[in-house]
Amino acid sequence: MDNVLQIFFILSCFLLPNINAQQNYSSNSVLDCDKKDETGPSPAFLYSCNSEYQSCGAFMIFRAQPPYDTVSTISKLTSADPSELARLNDISSFTEVLPTDKEVIVPVNCSCSGQYYQANTSFTIPSIYDTYFTIANDTFQGLSTCNILMRENIYSATNLYPGLILQVPLRCACPTSNQTVNSTKFLVTYLVTWGDNVPDISMRFNVSKESIAYANGFTGDDPTLYPFTTILIPLPSEPSSSQTIIHRPPPSDSSAIVPTVSHKGSRKWVYIWTGIGISLLVLCFAVSIVLLHYKKKKDKASQINGAGKKKQDLPEGLLVDIASVDQGLKFFGHEELKMATENFSTENKISGSVYRGLLEGKTVAIKQMNKSISKEVNLLKKINHFNLISLCGACEHQGRFYLVYDFMENGSLSDWLQNKRHPEFASWYYRFQIALDVAHGLHYLHNCTNSGYVHKDISSSNVLLDKDLRAKVANFSLARSAVWEQSGYSSVRGSFGTKGYMAPEYMEYGLVTCEMDTYAFGVIILELLTGKEAVYLQNGKEVLLAEAASSIMEGRNAEANLGCLIDPNLQAKNKMQHAARMIKLSLACTAEEPESRPSMAEVVSSLMKIQLDVQRSEPLFLARG
Repeated sequence: MDNVLQIFFILSCFLLPNINAQQNYSSNSVLDCDKKDETGPSPAFLYSCNSEYQSCGAFMIFRAQPPYDTVSTISKLTSADPSELARLNDISSFTEVLPTDKEVIVPVNCSCSGQYYQANTSFTIPSIYDTYFTIANDTFQGLSTCNILMRENIYSATNLYPGLILQVPLRCACPTSNQTVNSTKFLVTYLVTWGDNVPDISMRFNVSKESIAYANGFTGDDPTLYPFTTILIPLPSEPSSSQTIIHRPPPSDSSAIVPTVSHKGSRKWVYIWTGIGISLLVLCFAVSIVLLHYKKKKDKASQINGAGKKKQDLPEGLLVDIASVDQGLKFFGHEELKMATENFSTENKISGSVYRGLLEGKTVAIKQMNKSISKEVNLLKKINHFNLISLCGACEHQGRFYLVYDFMENGSLSDWLQNKRHPEFASWYYRFQIALDVAHGLHYLHNCTNSGYVHKDISSSNVLLDKDLRAKVANFSLARSAVWEQSGYSSVRGSFGTKGYMAPEYMEYGLVTCEMDTYAFGVIILELLTGKEAVYLQNGKEVLLAEAASSIMEGRNAEANLGCLIDPNLQAKNKMQHAARMIKLSLACTAEEPESRPSMAEVVSSLMKIQLDVQRSEPLFLARG
C-alpha cells in the first residue's frame, strides 16, 4: 500500500497543471562558467522565479570554514541577521569559533530579481588567486555560481584583483502553491558534499524522499548527487540546530568531481571519474599559467606605454582630490561623458543635475557636482550592498566633478508613490519589499562598515527603484562617520536635510546619531502605507505625516482610525492586521526620544518576522499584484 501511495505521489507531481512548479537540479552544470540562459532560466545560474511568492523567508546551509567560522563572520559574508543566525543555531556568542565543517543555518530574505530568486550579499576579493569560480565554489561553497557572478558584475574574468567588491546573489527559493498545499512553508538550500544522498538527508530533516524529489525535479527518490551543488529541502517549519551535523573530511582525492551515489557502483566508474577530475585539474592549471602570463605581458605593456596614457585614465586633479580612494575606481574622460549623454542634452536629463547616459554599452546615471566629490567617493568605495546605490566611476573637468552610478529604471520612491498609474502601485508586496530593502541597506550602513555611517538625509527622494522595483538608498553627500562620544552622540551644528524626515533632536540640537536615520525610515514606512508625502497640505496648512499618524493612532479607537491612515488602494480587511503592525513599527521609529527608537537591526528583524508570520497565515499576501 505504501509503495502504491509513493508511486501516486510521484506521478501526481508530474501530472500537475503547472509543470514548471518545481525547480530543476543543476547537476554538474554549475561548474561550467560558460553556460547561457537566453532561452529561459537555467539551474546553472540560480533557482528560477516560478512561484506566486515573489519574496519569502528562506534558509541556507553553510559549513563553517576559517575564516568564516563564527556567527559574526558568517553573517557578514552572507548579509544575514546575526541575532537570528545565532538563535537558529543555538549559539550564545557571536565570536564563538565553530568546528570546521559544522553546518550552520543561515536565514535570508529571498526574492525575485528578474527571472531568478536570490538572496543578495557582497564580497571583497582578498587575493590575486581568486576567480569567479573559486569565489562561487570555495568561498560560498556552491551557494552562488560563477555564471551569475559574471552576470551581476561588470568586471571580466581576467580583470579581478584584491580589494574589488563583487555583488554576490545566493541560491534560494520560495515554495510553490503545490508545495504550500502539502504543508511546506520554507525551502532550505542544502550544500551537497561527498557521501550525501537523498534518503539520508530526508531522514535527517524528517521529510519524505518524494517531497525532496519533487522540489528538485528528480525522477526518482535516490538520484545521483554531485559535490559543489545544492538541493532544496522543503520543510513545514523552521530548521533547527538539531538537524545539523559536522561533516567528515572529504576523501583524499576530493579535488576530483566525483558523484555521490548511495547504491554500490562499479569500480570502473570511480576510475573514470577520478581520471576526469585529474584531467580537469591539469587543464585548469594550464589555463591559469596562460592567464598569468597574459596578465604579466599586459601589465608590462602598460608600463612601456608611458605616463601619458596613465594620466588620461587617472586625471591628476581628481587623484589629488581623492588621494585615499582605491585605485580600482573607474575614471572617465569628460568627452566620454559628453558622448554618453549627447552633450548633456535636456532629453537625457533625469532630474536636477543628473543625466542618463550610455557608457561601454551600459545605461548609467551621471551626476554633475560643483563641489569636491572626495567625501562621497571615499564613502561609496568603503560600502557595498545590494540595497545601496553602486558607484561605477568618476570624472573631473575644469573644476566640475561627475559621479557615475547604476541607472535605476523606476526613478525615486517619491515619484513612484505620486505617480499612481503604475500597475504595481496597489500591490502590498512591492511596498513591503521596498521597506525591507531600505531597512537592509541602512542596517548595513550602520553596522557592517568600519565605524559605521549615518546617512543623514534619508527620504523617499533618496530611495531609488530599479526595473524590478528593488530599492537602493542613494545620495550620500551628507553622510558622515558615526563617531560616538561619551554621551553616545556626535554633535554637528547646522541642520541640513529634508523637511518632514529630520529627527527632533537633529533639528533642535544638531545631534547626529544612527537613530536619526531610523526616524526618517519610520516616515518612509508611513509614506508607503498611506500614499501621502512626508509633508502634505491639509486645509491649506502644511502637515507633517509623522505627527499626523501619531495623533491619529493615539486616539480613542486606534483600530477604527487605522482605516483613515491606510492608502485606499491597499485597503483589504484580511490585510489590515499586518498594516497595523507596520504602523506600530513606524511610530516606534519616529518616537520623540532617540533612545526609544529601535536599531535598524531590530527593524529588519521585525519586518522579517512580519513577513514570516504573513507567509504562514496568508500564502498569497506577498504575491505580486
